[in-house]
Amino acid sequence: MRAFSRSLPMLLLRSHQAVMAQFRPVLRAHGITEQQWRVLRALSSVDEARITRLAELTLISKPSLSRLLPALEARRLVRRSAAADDARGASIRIAPAGVALIERVAPHSESRYRAIGEAVGDEALAGLYELLPRLAERLEAGVAEPAAVAAPRRTAKAGAPVQAEVPRRGRRAQA
Repeated sequence: MRAFSRSLPMLLLRSHQAVMAQFRPVLRAHGITEQQWRVLRALSSVDEARITRLAELTLISKPSLSRLLPALEARRLVRRSAAADDARGASIRIAPAGVALIERVAPHSESRYRAIGEAVGDEALAGLYELLPRLAERLEAGVAEPAAVAAPRRTAKAGAPVQAEVPRRGRRAQA
């Protein structure tokens, strides 16, 4: 197994935390949480969205969105209405106050992006913008599907696990 310091999920998580640490003070100063900001930013890029689509855009679960949206509605940052194609569903839009909040936060957010670019280099940052979406797309498409790992077989005699066969792709099959 590779060293913990080379664990891709942990490296990505650590990077996420380091990047968000740059933005949290800005969001906090404007009275908004990270998740609320993600909702507003997502809604600013579409005319409207149903909760399922909003969950996909923001990577926030539908139950969490259901708890989060009333606070945004109470602040008049978003509007929820019956969906045109299904009265049981809700359509969510960014409200004028939400657009105004984004406009107030945008200059501060852009200054954080500039600082990040200066810290890691504009070329490296451009490389991340190219690589990270490609990584997600390929993994979501199953291009890098892990080798099937067989569950341990049990012997009928003693019930003790038998060494499972683990198919390998080439010589560098590692987690």
